[in-house]
Amino acid sequence: MLYPRETKSREIKDLSGIWKFKLDKENKGYEEKWYLEPLKETIPMPVPASYNDITQDPEIRDHIGDVWYERNFWVSSAWVNKRIVLRVGSATHKAKVFVNGKEVIEHKGGFLPFEVEISKYINFDVENRVTILVNNVLDWTCLPPGFIKNYNDPFHPSGYRTQEYLFDFLNYAGIHRPVILYTTPKTYISDITVITEIQDKKGIINYEIEIEGQECDKKEVRVTVVDKEGKKVAENIGKSGILEISDAQFWEPDNPYLYALKVETIEDGVVEDLYTLPVGIRTVKIEGNKLLLNNKPIYLKGFGKHEDTDIRGKGYDPVIAVKDFNLLKWIGANSFRTSHYPYAEEILNLADEQGILIIDEAPAVGMNFFNKNEKVFCKDRVNEETLKHHIQVIRELIARDKNHPCVIMWSVANEAATYEEEAYGYFKKVVDEVKKLDSTRPVTIVESSFPDETKVGNLVDVICVNRYYSWYTDCGKLDLIEFQLEKELKRWYELFKKPIIVSEYGADTIAGFHSDPPVMFSEEYQCEMLERFHRVFDRLDFVVGEHVWNFADFATKGNRKGVFTRQRQPKMAALLLKKRWCEKK
Repeated sequence: MLYPRETKSREIKDLSGIWKFKLDKENKGYEEKWYLEPLKETIPMPVPASYNDITQDPEIRDHIGDVWYERNFWVSSAWVNKRIVLRVGSATHKAKVFVNGKEVIEHKGGFLPFEVEISKYINFDVENRVTILVNNVLDWTCLPPGFIKNYNDPFHPSGYRTQEYLFDFLNYAGIHRPVILYTTPKTYISDITVITEIQDKKGIINYEIEIEGQECDKKEVRVTVVDKEGKKVAENIGKSGILEISDAQFWEPDNPYLYALKVETIEDGVVEDLYTLPVGIRTVKIEGNKLLLNNKPIYLKGFGKHEDTDIRGKGYDPVIAVKDFNLLKWIGANSFRTSHYPYAEEILNLADEQGILIIDEAPAVGMNFFNKNEKVFCKDRVNEETLKHHIQVIRELIARDKNHPCVIMWSVANEAATYEEEAYGYFKKVVDEVKKLDSTRPVTIVESSFPDETKVGNLVDVICVNRYYSWYTDCGKLDLIEFQLEKELKRWYELFKKPIIVSEYGADTIAGFHSDPPVMFSEEYQCEMLERFHRVFDRLDFVVGEHVWNFADFATKGNRKGVFTRQRQPKMAALLLKKRWCEKK
């Protein structure tokens, strides 16, 4: 799926802003066909944003089920002969979309975009109406999974229920990313795939172009590569081919150089469609116990993050996005993981431009009871229906993010019950799908299991481990960290002989709470824990990355492990990490 970009053949109309919003208290709106007429008795609601924290009404904040969004829009008469597409950046977790009362698309999965051509539903003489039904219910067929708990006891009123889930962040809901209209010609560039290689100083771009529409086979396709100064450095004719750039600039954190790949469809010498794709020439490989970027070892320094801020929840906000990247640069980080779901593509665009490396994670979180007496991979929980959806999410994720140079690794799950026998068969199918779709990047599963119990360690290219010694085990015993951590990491390497990233480590910390000697929840404790972990990392040459949990505090039932507060103010640990990361190459 190509990210919408304006060119001389394509226009964009952003529908973000204030929409009409209505709570479907009894979840009967679809059955009653509310979409046929304009919504009544609505309140204003911003898009993009989670709806939970916008109003003062706890019924809206805690609602389980359907909500409705609606707005009107005009379409210019200049678009009459164009292909008109409606794109929703994300709607959490399920959505149905209606244009002028007609259902045009439905989508399952709250963290990836979906789009549909709506040309035949558009009126050019009067206002149009788009209505989106969003549902936040999680079940075992979803990613992330969850379940509805119905209460049938004397202590709860009849019909009382709660949405339960096993992940540690708030189940924010709503339209979280921009909603836009964009146009293309009737015959158009529908997809581009680039794979880059490096030969000495030469940059190589392998490309494939897909064209759709009438008589698409008759269109000539011209592909041009332009450098930052606007100079043409390579050109070819054809839907697939190889472009070579001598003395190329290679994309990496210290030099996030992006070329422009201009793709044009031409008939009778006239350019009909133009799409420009930013391309970073870089390679990612695993060699022995090293992670190589452009054939050089790279050490990942950074965080697990969340899309989460005050009031807007998980709604994309360019102000917060730029602030976060400024903080990443300030602290000396070169990477983060999109824990625990794909982030807005606008974030990946920024990472391409800023030179931040991304472990791109599927929303497979909460697939673990942390009570090994309760099965997760079984007929009534994570089953064939879940797997089917998981594979569909992987397909959508790679289709969206395959061309981003910042994406250097795919993560297919976080802290699943990989100790269960059934986990191997499940994740083998998921990992096989990833490798079928993209053989250019390593694949990982982020583990909370221990090395001798996981069933999936041989499936992945990199071992990612989340570990919290002295926090969830041997609470407060800082003196045990180095002994326990080093012993475990050596065991991981002994069994699997693969590079290791410690993908989560950290301590809950109340900003402004101090204690010497350090005690749990103090800023001093967070610093001391990090330092002891770091001493182990520095002794082990197969450790290729450290991602602190978490970048910033976020909305959850009880987790304050942020190095920054939710308002992006630094705790003491931020200065500790800044000193370490700015010095460590």
